[in-house]
Amino acid sequence: MSLSEGERQILLEIAGSSVRAAVSGTSLPAPPEELSPALQEARGAFVTLTRKRKLRGCIGLIESNLSLAQTVIKMAKAAATQDIRFPPLRPEELNEIVIEISALSRLQKAASAREIVLGRDGVLVRAGGRSGVFLPQVAKETGWDLEKFLSELCSGKAGLPEQAWKSPETDLYTFTAEVFQAPITSQ
Repeated sequence: MSLSEGERQILLEIAGSSVRAAVSGTSLPAPPEELSPALQEARGAFVTLTRKRKLRGCIGLIESNLSLAQTVIKMAKAAATQDIRFPPLRPEELNEIVIEISALSRLQKAASAREIVLGRDGVLVRAGGRSGVFLPQVAKETGWDLEKFLSELCSGKAGLPEQAWKSPETDLYTFTAEVFQAPITSQ
């Protein structure tokens, strides 16, 4: 289900409110009372925070039992305060933060790697109790070909051997993402 410009704006506003609440230690916002069907649908989402075009936090759920609006609220807070790669966001950083939301489609099992379209598909790899995921935009950002993309996903994200994606015991799932962003100060 594609999001309208108005629905995207609502998600960016609640993500910004969530980040500000997380940084100030106040309660997270509730989703607006009247949500469109698209924002009520249970969907996964990632929230990515950048500062001066550098990653500052990124956390998400591939699948969620929560509404898309609730998922974005929780992931925005987590990106601001719980990404173990970074210290929690500080109030003085807020004016430099850009929020990017990736609203995800449902997972589809791929019969083979040949089904994957770089730049359109995000990929989840699962094998032996391990998993890793790359959002669709990773292919565009890195310029990797399909083999390099899948090898990096296996070795760098899932802790699997580089060529694990070729094994019949490895499952590949694809998904798409609607990606949109705005500076936190414009919300």
